[in-house]
Amino acid sequence: MSPTFSDSELYHRGEATLLACWHEYARGTPGAAVHDLPGVSIAVFPTEPERSIYNNAVLARGITAAGRESALDAMEAAYEAAGVDDFAAWVHENDRPMQRAIERRRYAIAETTRAMGIALDAPHVARPEVELSVPEWSDYLRTFALPPNLLATADHGPFDLLVGRVDGQDAATSLAYDFDGDRGIYNVTTLARFRRRGLGAALTVLQLRGALDRGCRTASLQATPMAERMYASIGFRDLGRIIEYRPLPS
Repeated sequence: MSPTFSDSELYHRGEATLLACWHEYARGTPGAAVHDLPGVSIAVFPTEPERSIYNNAVLARGITAAGRESALDAMEAAYEAAGVDDFAAWVHENDRPMQRAIERRRYAIAETTRAMGIALDAPHVARPEVELSVPEWSDYLRTFALPPNLLATADHGPFDLLVGRVDGQDAATSLAYDFDGDRGIYNVTTLARFRRRGLGAALTVLQLRGALDRGCRTASLQATPMAERMYASIGFRDLGRIIEYRPLPS
């Protein structure tokens, strides 16, 4: 059967969900904003604890040379105005012209993730058997060593937080956000002592089933190198690496 969505469509749906999620974070965070400008979307979080995590910009693919320079100028101006000097600029691996443009400005690769997506009419594994807790946001932050006040004033209602347990102990987590029929799956984390038990995969499948129940047609995520094979086994398709650049110290 041919896929309902092309790789390009899955990629753009996932990117739109990610940016919508950032907007939701910013709405409930004092001083934060997401600027959607020609060629770039810029998440600006000037205060801690969000400052250390969410200052990211997504640079558009396939724009002109003048558009690339304008987008980079706008990104740098937005962060300078907010007093933010450490941020990540996201470039797709296929966009060599943007990579060359940003490297000329003394940015270096900090890390990479892999964009992945799935059409929810594809076959999925059966519902996994996993014990779930009823998580409180503060408990989630404490258990998984996140800053205690992270997104404390944001509205947590739009997010689907799952916490898996082993022998009555919180062991793994996954957070999801729905936008325009796509479910973005984020923050899939398993505590070190509970790894290699399939918890990350189980929570991901539960998020897919939740997406189907909500009428979503696709799901998207960004995988670390460690998790790529696991997501592929569930049915996620490789949509290309996202290269995260950070400015070098002056």
